Amino acid sequence: MSGSHRRAEGGRIDRERALAFTFDGRPYVGFAGDTLASALLANGVTLFGRSFKYHRPRGVLSAGVEEPNALVGVGVGGRFEPNTRATDLFLYDGLTAVSQNRWPTLAFDAGAINRLIARFIPAGFYYKTFFGGPRLWLLYERFIRRAAGLGAAPKAAEVDVFEHRAAFCDVLVIGSGPAGLAAAKAAADAGARVILVEQDARLGGSLLRDPASIDG
Repeated sequence: MSGSHRRAEGGRIDRERALAFTFDGRPYVGFAGDTLASALLANGVTLFGRSFKYHRPRGVLSAGVEEPNALVGVGVGGRFEPNTRATDLFLYDGLTAVSQNRWPTLAFDAGAINRLIARFIPAGFYYKTFFGGPRLWLLYERFIRRAAGLGAAPKAAEVDVFEHRAAFCDVLVIGSGPAGLAAAKAAADAGARVILVEQDARLGGSLLRDPASIDG
């Protein structure tokens, strides 16, 4: 193992269990007990991302959930999750992570040119500069959002099944008696997204019913 990969003995890292992972497509090796941040640092990686507006280089600032800089995208396809703290993610074999808010690469980020004009784009400059009505703001916003911000939201459909889920609807009907069923069906027939909550006295609460089950 090269010198850049050596670590001091002790701690909670099991150096008998090597774990392979990738960051921005490059393969690395860490150990069980490592976080993604500690594994990358042990491999000599100190650049984790870019700042929001000026795209200045950013590394690890803290050691836990309060980390503001080392935010990465983790996973692929339907299991991709952006804005994950590298300091709060324990390493596992096969982990795939990518840096965020840079183009075309983390080391050579075209957005870093913003540093040269930093004096002309101070904090809040876009609120004071880009006036002209809602239509013009919608045009400006496209470019502002591309130049700043965090990771991109995943586009692939979720492939896992969870015990709890976040749901959104146009009409929420509480109670699945005759009146509730009639109200839910009427709203669904009108094209609304409906969630029907079934009261269950035995559980002392309510149960959500799948909107797709509301039919004739």
